Amino acid sequence: MSTVTTIKTLDANAPDFNARLDELLAWESVSDGAVAATVAAILAEVKAEGDAALLRYTNRFDRVSATAVAELVVPAARLAAALQAIPAAQREALEAAAARIRSYHEHQKQASWQYTEADGTVLGQQVTAMQRVGLYVPGGKASYPSSVLMNAIPAKVAGVDEVVMVVPAPDGEISDLVLAAAALAEVDMVITIGGAQAVAALAYGTATVPKVDKIVGPGNIYVATAKRSVFGTVAIDMIAGPSEILVVCDGATDPDWIAMDLFSQAEHDEQAQSILISPDAGFLGQVQASINRLLPTLARESIARQSLSERGAFILVSDLAQAVAVSNRIAPEHLELSVADPQSLLPAIRHAGAIFMGRHTAEAVGDYCAGPNHVLPTSGTARFSSPLGVYDFQKRSSIIHCSPEGASTLGKVASVLARGESLEAHARSAEYRVRK
Repeated sequence: MSTVTTIKTLDANAPDFNARLDELLAWESVSDGAVAATVAAILAEVKAEGDAALLRYTNRFDRVSATAVAELVVPAARLAAALQAIPAAQREALEAAAARIRSYHEHQKQASWQYTEADGTVLGQQVTAMQRVGLYVPGGKASYPSSVLMNAIPAKVAGVDEVVMVVPAPDGEISDLVLAAAALAEVDMVITIGGAQAVAALAYGTATVPKVDKIVGPGNIYVATAKRSVFGTVAIDMIAGPSEILVVCDGATDPDWIAMDLFSQAEHDEQAQSILISPDAGFLGQVQASINRLLPTLARESIARQSLSERGAFILVSDLAQAVAVSNRIAPEHLELSVADPQSLLPAIRHAGAIFMGRHTAEAVGDYCAGPNHVLPTSGTARFSSPLGVYDFQKRSSIIHCSPEGASTLGKVASVLARGESLEAHARSAEYRVRK
Protein backbone atom coordinates (compact mmCIF):
# COMPACT_ATOMS: atom_id res chain seq x y z
CA MET A 1 0.00 0.00 0.00
CA SER A 2 1.22 3.49 -0.80
CA THR A 3 2.40 5.53 2.16
CA VAL A 4 0.94 8.63 0.54
CA THR A 5 -2.66 9.58 1.25
CA THR A 6 -3.59 12.69 -0.68
CA ILE A 7 -6.29 14.71 1.02
CA LYS A 8 -8.70 16.42 -1.36
CA THR A 9 -8.40 20.21 -1.35
CA LEU A 10 -11.33 22.57 -1.80
CA ASP A 11 -11.05 26.29 -2.50
CA ALA A 12 -13.77 28.25 -0.73
CA ASN A 13 -13.67 30.87 -3.51
CA ALA A 14 -14.03 28.42 -6.39
CA PRO A 15 -17.32 28.51 -8.35
CA ASP A 16 -18.03 24.84 -7.57
CA PHE A 17 -17.17 25.06 -3.86
CA ASN A 18 -20.71 24.76 -2.52
CA ALA A 19 -21.44 21.70 -4.64
CA ARG A 20 -18.17 20.05 -3.67
CA LEU A 21 -18.73 20.80 0.01
CA ASP A 22 -22.24 19.33 -0.13
CA GLU A 23 -20.79 16.19 -1.70
CA LEU A 24 -18.10 15.98 0.97
CA LEU A 25 -20.57 16.33 3.83
CA ALA A 26 -23.19 13.94 2.45
CA TRP A 27 -23.76 10.93 4.68
CA GLU A 28 -26.33 8.21 4.35
CA SER A 29 -28.88 7.50 7.08
CA VAL A 30 -28.02 5.11 9.92
CA SER A 31 -30.29 2.39 8.65
CA ASP A 32 -31.63 0.52 5.64
CA GLY A 33 -34.65 -1.64 4.94
CA ALA A 34 -33.07 -4.94 5.94
CA VAL A 35 -31.75 -3.58 9.23
CA ALA A 36 -35.06 -1.89 10.01
CA ALA A 37 -36.98 -5.13 9.38
CA THR A 38 -34.66 -7.13 11.62
CA VAL A 39 -34.89 -4.56 14.38
CA ALA A 40 -38.68 -4.34 14.11
CA ALA A 41 -38.97 -8.11 14.59
CA ILE A 42 -36.70 -8.05 17.65
CA LEU A 43 -38.57 -5.15 19.22
CA ALA A 44 -41.93 -6.84 18.68
CA GLU A 45 -40.78 -10.13 20.22
CA VAL A 46 -39.21 -8.53 23.28
CA LYS A 47 -42.31 -6.37 23.78
CA ALA A 48 -44.57 -9.42 23.57
CA GLU A 49 -42.44 -12.04 25.33
CA GLY A 50 -40.25 -10.02 27.70
CA ASP A 51 -37.44 -11.97 29.36
CA ALA A 52 -37.97 -15.05 27.19
CA ALA A 53 -37.22 -13.22 23.95
CA LEU A 54 -34.45 -11.16 25.56
CA LEU A 55 -32.76 -14.33 26.79
CA ARG A 56 -33.14 -16.05 23.43
CA TYR A 57 -31.55 -13.19 21.49
CA THR A 58 -28.79 -12.65 24.05
CA ASN A 59 -27.75 -16.32 24.01
CA ARG A 60 -27.84 -16.32 20.22
CA PHE A 61 -26.05 -13.08 19.42
CA ASP A 62 -23.61 -12.99 22.34
CA ARG A 63 -22.87 -16.74 22.27
CA VAL A 64 -23.64 -17.29 25.94
CA SER A 65 -25.78 -19.94 27.64
CA ALA A 66 -27.69 -18.14 30.39
CA THR A 67 -30.82 -19.85 31.69
CA ALA A 68 -32.41 -16.65 33.01
CA VAL A 69 -31.98 -12.92 32.43
CA ALA A 70 -31.38 -12.52 36.16
CA GLU A 71 -28.06 -14.33 35.64
CA LEU A 72 -26.97 -11.44 33.41
CA VAL A 73 -27.33 -8.82 36.15
CA VAL A 74 -23.87 -7.85 37.39
CA PRO A 75 -23.67 -7.76 41.21
CA ALA A 76 -22.65 -4.45 42.78
CA ALA A 77 -19.72 -6.26 44.41
CA ARG A 78 -18.40 -7.13 40.93
CA LEU A 79 -18.35 -3.44 39.99
CA ALA A 80 -16.47 -2.53 43.16
CA ALA A 81 -14.04 -5.40 42.58
CA ALA A 82 -13.36 -4.20 39.03
CA LEU A 83 -12.45 -0.75 40.33
CA GLN A 84 -9.88 -2.34 42.62
CA ALA A 85 -8.62 -4.80 39.99
CA ILE A 86 -7.62 -2.34 37.27
CA PRO A 87 -4.08 -0.91 37.33
CA ALA A 88 -3.60 2.04 39.67
CA ALA A 89 -2.82 4.41 36.81
CA GLN A 90 -6.11 3.57 35.11
CA ARG A 91 -8.08 3.93 38.32
CA GLU A 92 -6.51 7.32 39.04
CA ALA A 93 -7.23 8.48 35.48
CA LEU A 94 -10.85 7.36 35.74
CA GLU A 95 -11.22 9.08 39.10
CA ALA A 96 -9.70 12.32 37.77
CA ALA A 97 -11.95 12.27 34.70
CA ALA A 98 -15.06 11.48 36.77
CA ALA A 99 -14.33 14.33 39.17
CA ARG A 100 -13.89 16.83 36.35
CA ILE A 101 -17.01 15.66 34.51
CA ARG A 102 -19.05 15.83 37.71
CA SER A 103 -17.74 19.31 38.57
CA TYR A 104 -18.53 20.69 35.12
CA HIS A 105 -22.03 19.27 35.04
CA GLU A 106 -22.82 20.58 38.52
CA HIS A 107 -22.75 24.03 36.89
CA GLN A 108 -25.58 23.00 34.54
CA LYS A 109 -28.14 22.25 37.22
CA GLN A 110 -31.32 24.29 36.84
CA ALA A 111 -33.46 25.42 39.74
CA SER A 112 -37.22 25.74 39.96
CA TRP A 113 -38.53 29.33 39.99
CA GLN A 114 -41.70 31.31 40.67
CA TYR A 115 -42.82 34.91 40.61
CA THR A 116 -45.92 36.63 41.96
CA GLU A 117 -47.91 39.13 39.93
CA ALA A 118 -49.51 42.23 41.40
CA ASP A 119 -52.90 40.56 41.86
CA GLY A 120 -51.38 37.61 43.70
CA THR A 121 -51.29 35.14 40.79
CA VAL A 122 -48.21 32.93 40.96
CA LEU A 123 -46.46 31.68 37.82
CA GLY A 124 -43.36 29.58 37.65
CA GLN A 125 -41.56 26.45 36.59
CA GLN A 126 -40.76 23.31 38.55
CA VAL A 127 -37.67 21.37 37.48
CA THR A 128 -37.63 17.66 38.27
CA ALA A 129 -35.34 14.80 37.29
CA MET A 130 -36.40 11.77 35.31
CA GLN A 131 -37.02 8.74 37.47
CA ARG A 132 -35.09 6.08 35.55
CA VAL A 133 -32.66 6.28 32.62
CA GLY A 134 -31.13 3.53 30.48
CA LEU A 135 -27.50 3.75 29.36
CA TYR A 136 -26.27 1.67 26.41
CA VAL A 137 -22.54 0.92 26.39
CA PRO A 138 -20.76 -1.03 23.61
CA GLY A 139 -19.21 -4.20 25.03
CA GLY A 140 -17.06 -7.24 24.42
CA LYS A 141 -13.36 -6.63 23.83
CA ALA A 142 -14.11 -2.95 23.17
CA SER A 143 -13.68 -0.73 26.18
CA TYR A 144 -15.42 2.62 26.42
CA PRO A 145 -15.29 3.69 30.06
CA SER A 146 -15.42 7.33 28.97
CA SER A 147 -18.88 6.70 27.51
CA VAL A 148 -20.05 5.39 30.88
CA LEU A 149 -18.79 8.49 32.69
CA MET A 150 -20.11 10.97 30.14
CA ASN A 151 -23.62 9.51 30.11
CA ALA A 152 -24.15 8.37 33.68
CA ILE A 153 -22.62 11.25 35.64
CA PRO A 154 -24.86 14.02 34.19
CA ALA A 155 -27.88 11.83 34.90
CA LYS A 156 -26.82 11.43 38.52
CA VAL A 157 -26.03 15.14 38.87
CA ALA A 158 -29.52 15.87 37.51
CA GLY A 159 -31.00 13.77 40.28
CA VAL A 160 -32.12 10.70 38.29
CA ASP A 161 -33.19 8.05 40.80
CA GLU A 162 -31.92 5.03 38.89
CA VAL A 163 -29.44 4.55 36.05
CA VAL A 164 -29.69 1.14 34.37
CA MET A 165 -26.70 0.27 32.21
CA VAL A 166 -26.78 -2.40 29.51
CA VAL A 167 -23.52 -3.67 28.04
CA PRO A 168 -23.18 -6.78 25.87
CA ALA A 169 -20.68 -9.43 26.94
CA PRO A 170 -20.13 -11.60 23.84
CA ASP A 171 -18.53 -14.92 24.73
CA GLY A 172 -18.78 -13.81 28.34
CA GLU A 173 -16.15 -11.09 27.88
CA ILE A 174 -16.60 -7.77 29.63
CA SER A 175 -14.12 -5.00 30.31
CA ASP A 176 -13.09 -4.34 33.91
CA LEU A 177 -12.52 -0.72 32.88
CA VAL A 178 -16.18 -0.37 31.88
CA LEU A 179 -17.35 -1.96 35.12
CA ALA A 180 -14.97 0.24 37.13
CA ALA A 181 -16.36 3.33 35.39
CA ALA A 182 -19.88 2.18 36.26
CA ALA A 183 -18.86 1.93 39.92
CA LEU A 184 -17.37 5.44 39.88
CA ALA A 185 -20.40 6.89 38.11
CA GLU A 186 -22.75 5.30 40.68
CA VAL A 187 -24.68 3.27 38.12
CA ASP A 188 -27.47 1.47 39.94
CA MET A 189 -27.90 -1.64 37.80
CA VAL A 190 -25.68 -3.26 35.15
CA ILE A 191 -27.02 -5.98 32.85
CA THR A 192 -24.90 -7.80 30.26
CA ILE A 193 -27.27 -7.54 27.32
CA GLY A 194 -26.88 -5.59 24.10
CA GLY A 195 -28.17 -4.94 20.62
CA ALA A 196 -31.70 -4.04 19.61
CA GLN A 197 -32.99 -6.51 22.20
CA ALA A 198 -31.44 -4.47 25.02
CA VAL A 199 -32.99 -1.26 23.67
CA ALA A 200 -36.35 -3.01 23.51
CA ALA A 201 -36.03 -4.27 27.08
CA LEU A 202 -35.26 -0.77 28.35
CA ALA A 203 -38.07 0.79 26.34
CA TYR A 204 -40.83 -1.70 27.16
CA GLY A 205 -39.60 -3.28 30.39
CA THR A 206 -39.43 -6.99 31.20
CA ALA A 207 -39.67 -8.99 34.41
CA THR A 208 -35.96 -8.36 35.01
CA VAL A 209 -35.20 -5.15 33.12
CA PRO A 210 -37.06 -2.08 34.39
CA LYS A 211 -38.73 0.24 31.87
CA VAL A 212 -36.86 3.54 31.61
CA ASP A 213 -37.85 7.08 30.70
CA LYS A 214 -34.92 7.78 28.39
CA ILE A 215 -32.19 5.78 26.60
CA VAL A 216 -28.77 7.32 26.01
CA GLY A 217 -25.45 6.06 24.76
CA PRO A 218 -23.79 4.96 21.50
CA GLY A 219 -24.20 1.70 19.61
CA ASN A 220 -23.99 0.05 16.22
CA ILE A 221 -26.47 0.41 13.37
CA TYR A 222 -28.93 -2.02 15.01
CA VAL A 223 -28.83 -0.11 18.29
CA ALA A 224 -29.24 3.25 16.54
CA THR A 225 -32.15 1.93 14.49
CA ALA A 226 -33.80 0.47 17.59
CA LYS A 227 -33.42 3.76 19.47
CA ARG A 228 -35.06 5.60 16.59
CA SER A 229 -37.89 3.05 16.55
CA VAL A 230 -38.71 3.28 20.26
CA PHE A 231 -38.59 7.08 20.35
CA GLY A 232 -41.95 8.22 21.59
CA THR A 233 -42.30 5.26 23.91
CA VAL A 234 -39.19 6.59 25.61
CA ALA A 235 -36.97 9.60 25.00
CA ILE A 236 -33.56 9.15 23.39
CA ASP A 237 -30.46 11.32 23.33
CA MET A 238 -29.83 11.49 19.57
CA ILE A 239 -29.17 9.46 16.45
CA ALA A 240 -25.44 9.99 16.08
CA GLY A 241 -23.60 9.93 12.79
CA PRO A 242 -19.87 9.37 12.26
CA SER A 243 -17.42 11.33 14.40
CA GLU A 244 -16.19 14.65 12.99
CA ILE A 245 -13.45 17.19 13.56
CA LEU A 246 -13.02 20.56 11.91
CA VAL A 247 -9.77 22.41 12.56
CA VAL A 248 -9.43 26.10 11.76
CA CYS A 249 -5.73 27.01 11.75
CA ASP A 250 -3.91 30.22 10.91
CA GLY A 251 -0.84 28.31 9.77
CA ALA A 252 1.28 28.84 12.87
CA THR A 253 0.57 25.60 14.76
CA ASP A 254 3.01 22.67 14.47
CA PRO A 255 1.72 20.73 11.42
CA ASP A 256 2.40 17.43 13.22
CA TRP A 257 -0.05 18.49 15.93
CA ILE A 258 -2.72 19.26 13.38
CA ALA A 259 -2.14 16.00 11.50
CA MET A 260 -2.56 14.01 14.72
CA ASP A 261 -5.69 16.00 15.61
CA LEU A 262 -7.16 14.97 12.25
CA PHE A 263 -6.12 11.36 12.92
CA SER A 264 -7.87 11.44 16.30
CA GLN A 265 -11.21 11.34 14.51
CA ALA A 266 -10.16 9.43 11.40
CA GLU A 267 -9.11 6.43 13.49
CA HIS A 268 -12.67 6.01 14.86
CA ASP A 269 -14.02 4.41 11.69
CA GLU A 270 -13.92 4.68 7.93
CA GLN A 271 -16.91 7.05 7.87
CA ALA A 272 -15.38 9.56 10.32
CA GLN A 273 -14.65 12.99 8.88
CA SER A 274 -11.59 15.20 9.40
CA ILE A 275 -11.42 18.67 7.81
CA LEU A 276 -8.77 21.38 8.04
CA ILE A 277 -9.52 24.98 7.05
CA SER A 278 -6.70 27.50 6.64
CA PRO A 279 -5.92 30.68 4.70
CA ASP A 280 -2.31 29.46 4.31
CA ALA A 281 -1.89 27.17 1.27
CA GLY A 282 1.71 26.42 2.23
CA PHE A 283 0.60 25.24 5.65
CA LEU A 284 -1.89 22.84 4.08
CA GLY A 285 1.04 21.34 2.21
CA GLN A 286 3.02 21.00 5.45
CA VAL A 287 0.13 19.17 7.11
CA GLN A 288 -0.12 16.88 4.08
CA ALA A 289 3.56 16.03 4.53
CA SER A 290 3.00 15.35 8.24
CA ILE A 291 0.10 13.06 7.40
CA ASN A 292 2.20 11.05 4.97
CA ARG A 293 4.97 10.68 7.54
CA LEU A 294 2.87 9.98 10.64
CA LEU A 295 -0.01 7.93 9.29
CA PRO A 296 2.04 4.71 8.95
CA THR A 297 2.86 4.92 12.66
CA LEU A 298 -0.79 4.46 13.70
CA ALA A 299 -2.08 1.13 14.94
CA ARG A 300 -5.37 1.86 13.18
CA GLU A 301 -3.63 3.11 10.03
CA SER A 302 -5.91 1.41 7.50
CA ILE A 303 -9.07 2.82 9.09
CA ALA A 304 -7.64 6.33 9.33
CA ARG A 305 -6.27 6.16 5.79
CA GLN A 306 -9.65 5.25 4.30
CA SER A 307 -11.42 7.91 6.37
CA LEU A 308 -9.00 10.61 5.26
CA SER A 309 -9.02 9.52 1.62
CA GLU A 310 -12.77 9.28 1.27
CA ARG A 311 -14.16 11.88 3.68
CA GLY A 312 -11.24 14.12 4.70
CA ALA A 313 -10.51 17.52 3.17
CA PHE A 314 -8.39 20.64 3.26
CA ILE A 315 -10.30 23.86 2.60
CA LEU A 316 -8.38 26.95 1.48
CA VAL A 317 -9.99 30.25 2.49
CA SER A 318 -9.10 33.91 2.06
CA ASP A 319 -8.96 34.72 5.78
CA LEU A 320 -10.14 33.56 9.18
CA ALA A 321 -13.48 35.35 8.79
CA GLN A 322 -14.22 33.18 5.77
CA ALA A 323 -12.98 30.16 7.72
CA VAL A 324 -15.59 30.85 10.40
CA ALA A 325 -18.30 31.26 7.77
CA VAL A 326 -17.44 27.87 6.26
CA SER A 327 -17.31 26.32 9.72
CA ASN A 328 -20.81 27.60 10.48
CA ARG A 329 -22.00 26.12 7.21
CA ILE A 330 -20.58 22.72 8.24
CA ALA A 331 -21.76 22.90 11.89
CA PRO A 332 -19.14 20.41 13.11
CA GLU A 333 -19.29 18.08 16.08
CA HIS A 334 -15.79 19.12 17.22
CA LEU A 335 -14.30 22.50 16.25
CA GLU A 336 -10.68 23.35 17.00
CA LEU A 337 -9.74 27.03 16.75
CA SER A 338 -5.99 26.56 16.45
CA VAL A 339 -5.20 30.24 16.07
CA ALA A 340 -3.36 32.99 17.92
CA ASP A 341 -6.50 34.65 19.32
CA PRO A 342 -9.37 32.12 19.41
CA GLN A 343 -11.43 34.35 21.71
CA SER A 344 -11.77 36.92 18.94
CA LEU A 345 -13.41 34.31 16.68
CA LEU A 346 -15.73 32.89 19.32
CA PRO A 347 -18.60 35.42 19.01
CA ALA A 348 -18.94 34.58 15.31
CA ILE A 349 -19.19 30.81 15.88
CA ARG A 350 -22.89 29.96 15.58
CA HIS A 351 -22.90 26.20 15.10
CA ALA A 352 -20.56 23.70 16.78
CA GLY A 353 -20.98 20.86 19.24
CA ALA A 354 -17.82 21.64 21.22
CA ILE A 355 -15.25 24.38 20.63
CA PHE A 356 -11.59 23.77 21.48
CA MET A 357 -9.78 27.05 21.94
CA GLY A 358 -6.13 27.67 21.04
CA ARG A 359 -3.18 25.66 19.83
CA HIS A 360 -2.73 23.63 23.01
CA THR A 361 -6.29 22.32 23.31
CA ALA A 362 -6.48 18.93 21.62
CA GLU A 363 -9.94 17.59 20.90
CA ALA A 364 -8.85 14.34 22.57
CA VAL A 365 -8.89 15.90 26.05
CA GLY A 366 -12.56 16.69 25.49
CA ASP A 367 -13.23 13.04 24.74
CA TYR A 368 -11.96 11.95 28.13
CA CYS A 369 -11.30 14.37 30.90
CA ALA A 370 -11.70 18.11 30.24
CA GLY A 371 -15.14 18.07 31.86
CA PRO A 372 -17.69 19.05 29.19
CA ASN A 373 -19.65 16.18 27.69
CA HIS A 374 -18.32 14.28 24.70
CA VAL A 375 -21.81 13.26 23.51
CA LEU A 376 -22.23 15.86 20.78
CA PRO A 377 -24.45 16.57 17.76
CA THR A 378 -23.08 15.26 14.44
CA SER A 379 -23.89 15.54 10.73
CA GLY A 380 -24.72 19.25 10.88
CA THR A 381 -27.23 18.87 13.70
CA ALA A 382 -25.22 21.32 15.81
CA ARG A 383 -27.37 23.89 13.98
CA PHE A 384 -30.19 22.97 16.35
CA SER A 385 -28.81 20.53 18.94
CA SER A 386 -26.58 20.76 22.00
CA PRO A 387 -24.16 18.51 23.89
CA LEU A 388 -25.63 15.98 26.29
CA GLY A 389 -25.96 17.49 29.74
CA VAL A 390 -27.82 17.64 33.02
CA TYR A 391 -30.74 19.37 31.29
CA ASP A 392 -31.30 16.24 29.17
CA PHE A 393 -32.26 14.33 32.31
CA GLN A 394 -34.54 16.97 33.76
CA LYS A 395 -38.12 17.95 32.94
CA ARG A 396 -39.86 21.26 33.40
CA SER A 397 -43.44 21.63 34.61
CA SER A 398 -45.27 24.94 34.34
CA ILE A 399 -46.83 26.33 37.53
CA ILE A 400 -50.01 28.45 37.41
CA HIS A 401 -51.72 29.46 40.66
CA CYS A 402 -54.45 32.06 40.11
CA SER A 403 -55.58 34.35 42.87
CA PRO A 404 -59.35 35.11 42.85
CA GLU A 405 -58.62 38.45 41.22
CA GLY A 406 -56.24 36.89 38.70
CA ALA A 407 -58.76 34.15 37.85
CA SER A 408 -61.35 36.82 37.07
CA THR A 409 -59.00 38.87 34.91
CA LEU A 410 -57.58 35.91 33.00
CA GLY A 411 -60.97 34.26 32.74
CA LYS A 412 -62.36 37.18 30.73
CA VAL A 413 -59.45 36.99 28.28
CA ALA A 414 -59.68 33.20 28.01
CA SER A 415 -63.45 33.39 27.44
CA VAL A 416 -63.12 35.67 24.45
CA LEU A 417 -60.37 33.55 22.87
CA ALA A 418 -62.13 30.24 23.59
CA ARG A 419 -65.40 31.41 22.04
CA GLY A 420 -63.39 32.64 19.07
CA GLU A 421 -62.24 29.03 18.65
CA SER A 422 -65.80 27.71 19.17
CA LEU A 423 -64.76 25.83 22.32
CA GLU A 424 -67.72 26.55 24.58
CA ALA A 425 -66.68 24.40 27.55
CA HIS A 426 -63.31 26.11 27.66
CA ALA A 427 -65.05 29.49 27.78
CA ARG A 428 -67.62 28.52 30.39
CA SER A 429 -64.99 26.86 32.60
CA ALA A 430 -63.05 30.14 32.66
CA GLU A 431 -66.21 32.23 33.07
CA TYR A 432 -67.24 30.37 36.25
CA ARG A 433 -64.25 32.05 37.95
CA VAL A 434 -65.04 35.55 36.66
CA ARG A 435 -66.31 37.85 39.38
CA LYS A 436 -69.79 39.19 38.71
